[in-house]
Amino acid sequence: MDFGVVLQTNPPAWRVVELAGQAERLGFSHAWTFDSHLLWEEPYVIYSQILSSTHRMVVGPMVTNPATRDWTVTASHFATLNEMFGNRTVCGIGRGDSAVRVTNGRPTTLATLREAIGVIRALANGEEVAYNGSTIRFPWSTGSRLEVWVAAYGPKALQLAGEVGDGFILQLADPDVTAWSIEAVRRAAAAAGRDPDSITMCVAAPAYVGDDLSHQRDQCRWFGGMVGNHVADIVERYGAGGGSVPAALTTYIEGRRGYDYNEHGRAGNAHADFVPDEIVDRFCLLGPVERHVERLQELRSLGVDQFAVYLQHDAKEQTLQAYGDHVIPVVNAAVRAKQ
Repeated sequence: MDFGVVLQTNPPAWRVVELAGQAERLGFSHAWTFDSHLLWEEPYVIYSQILSSTHRMVVGPMVTNPATRDWTVTASHFATLNEMFGNRTVCGIGRGDSAVRVTNGRPTTLATLREAIGVIRALANGEEVAYNGSTIRFPWSTGSRLEVWVAAYGPKALQLAGEVGDGFILQLADPDVTAWSIEAVRRAAAAAGRDPDSITMCVAAPAYVGDDLSHQRDQCRWFGGMVGNHVADIVERYGAGGGSVPAALTTYIEGRRGYDYNEHGRAGNAHADFVPDEIVDRFCLLGPVERHVERLQELRSLGVDQFAVYLQHDAKEQTLQAYGDHVIPVVNAAVRAKQ
């Protein structure tokens, strides 16, 4: 199993670069960031410095969207970074949340997301693509290679991930929801004539290693609020019951009363008070090392290829260190040199 770390691009930006470097030294393979240009600093500028100061780390947004940047500009960012640093980028993309809602916009349609994926991936891979009535390509890009991983929760979005995604991102670590989601992606891939095994399955969620479970829950409760924004859209479309979406994903937002994006993704977010402890425990990885290892082994058995740690709490370095020293080595136990 690969391991990633998800960072907010809060100033100072060099702090983000340092955390990514520390993560690589401890065995993490991916450094992801939020992409919300009003709430945090510009991630693509920071990616260049992460790539420059690391050796193997792959970088990308978790997640960008088709609404806030021209698709050709997004593709150019990735192709340029790949030319400079040797194909060490990945594009996580979804319909949009904070980046569009802060400007009073709305998430894009799935049809728009599908079209954007095709344009971004083709251009960043040096191919010609139809765009706004023209056939275009980057004349300067020859060796760039980019995978696009699709973030999804609802049935139609999961179908899209299976049909066109190089990877699938699920932003929560509930085993039941994970199993249901991966099965939906794999089923859609097979129906589209694709090899389901070719799609990288990534689960992303806060992880906090320690013994004070009450404190950890309070530090990570914001995540249930963030996921709740997407779940609210799903409930509006599919309803809270009926079998289309697991109840474990939908029923907990019954007490949700609005959301302040000024507190988006922040520990202590007052607008996440509706999230019960049970959901925090299921969506996140909390507690001592043994609990993390147990959950990660369960997720791996469900088909998860990468676990990405959302690192938005008051024990960033300690959690990275614990993963590097005690979690990753156990989950990815080395084979014996001599039997």
